[in-house]
Amino acid sequence: MHSSHKPIPLSVPSLQGNELKYLEECIETNWVSSAGPFVSRFEEEITKKLGARYAVACVNGTSALHISLIVAGVGPGDEVIVPTLTFIAPVNAVRYVGAEPVFMDCDDSLNLDPEKFCDFIEKGCDFRKDRLINRESGRRIAAVIPVHIFGHPVNLEPILPLVRKYRLKLIEDATESIGSFYKNPPIPPFTKGGERRFTGTIGDLGCLSFNGNKLITTGGGGMILTDDEALAKRARHLTTQAKSDELTFRHDEVGYNYRLPNLLAAVGCAQLEQLDRFIGIKRSNFQKYRERLSRVPSVRLVEEPDYAESNYWCTTLLLEKGGVTLRDRLLSSFREERIECRPVWMLNHCQSIYQGALAYRIEKADRLWETALSLPSSVSLSEGEIDRVVNLIAREVGARR
Repeated sequence: MHSSHKPIPLSVPSLQGNELKYLEECIETNWVSSAGPFVSRFEEEITKKLGARYAVACVNGTSALHISLIVAGVGPGDEVIVPTLTFIAPVNAVRYVGAEPVFMDCDDSLNLDPEKFCDFIEKGCDFRKDRLINRESGRRIAAVIPVHIFGHPVNLEPILPLVRKYRLKLIEDATESIGSFYKNPPIPPFTKGGERRFTGTIGDLGCLSFNGNKLITTGGGGMILTDDEALAKRARHLTTQAKSDELTFRHDEVGYNYRLPNLLAAVGCAQLEQLDRFIGIKRSNFQKYRERLSRVPSVRLVEEPDYAESNYWCTTLLLEKGGVTLRDRLLSSFREERIECRPVWMLNHCQSIYQGALAYRIEKADRLWETALSLPSSVSLSEGEIDRVVNLIAREVGARR
C-alpha cells in the first residue's frame, strides 16, 4: 500500500532558464543535428568556465570515456586502474578498447584509494623499457581512471607523481563532479589560473556527463576536456567518423558517430548559465540534511574532503550500525513512502562480467557498499521534502533522545 504523499525523486533536472528560447532558435534555423552553432558555443563556454584549453562535445559521458582511452593510446592487452565503487561506464569503456580493468579500493570519500594505488604501483609492478608492467599478469598498465564519486574530488596529490614517473595516462571521470574544484593547490599541476583547479582539467583528459540526472543536463551528452591540442584534434576527428575528406567521404581510421547534436548543445548552453546557482542550492541542501541528521544516532553523510570544494551532486548517507539489513529496511520504507533512494552501485569486481579481473585489496568498498544510501538530491528539493526524508531515517534508525 503506497503513501498518499507526493513522490520525491532522486535527482531530476531543472529546466527553467533559456532552454526553450535556445531550442526554438535551433528549430527556426534548422540547425538540429551534430553540426550547428550551439555545439561549438557549448564547448567554448565549458572551456571558459572550467579552465581547460579544449573541449570536444560527445553524445554521452561513456562515449567521452571511450574516445579518451583511444586517444590516450590504450589498447588490447593493456590494463587500466579503475575504482571498484563506481557506475560501470568507465569500466566498460576499458573493455571497449580491448584492455582489462584492475580494480582499486575506495577511501572515506568513496573515491579511489590513493594509498592502495601507490602501494600497487610500487610493490605490484615493475618498470621496464618505459613500460609499467603488472607483475601478476605481465600486462602493461597504461592508464588510471579516477572517478570523482557523487561530486567529491579524488585525492590526486599522491597519485600524480607516480603517474608522471611511470608514464601513465590520467583520464579523469568527472561525469558527476562538474564545478567541483581543488582549493589552495599544494603542487604545480593544480595551480593553473589561480587557486581553483576544476575536476576534469588536471589529467591528460577529463570526461563530463550531461545525462538527465546530472547537475546540468542536455538530456544525454558528454564532453572531453584536455589541454593537449593533439589529443583534442584526434578526439574531434574520431567523434565525427574520422572523415579526412568531407567531399569524397574518405576516412583514415575507424571513427565513431559520437558528436553531440545541436539541439542538445542548446539545452547545455542554457543549463551552464545556471551552474553556479545549482551548485549553491546543492551545497545548501546538503547542509540542511547534515543539520537535521545530526540528531539521529549512528548515521553520517559523505562530506567533501578538506582539500576540495564539492558540487554535492548527490547527498550520500552512511549507516554506522545495522549494515545491509538496516539499509534494505530503509530502502523498503522509502519505497512505501514514494521517496526515491538508492544503494550505491554493485561493486564492479563482483559483477559477473568482471569476476576474472584483478581486484587489489578491496576492503573498505565492501563495507561501504553495504551501508551507503543516496538520498533525494534534486535542485528543486524543498525543505519539507528534506524533512520527510530525515523523519523517515530517524524513525527507522531511532532518534537520539
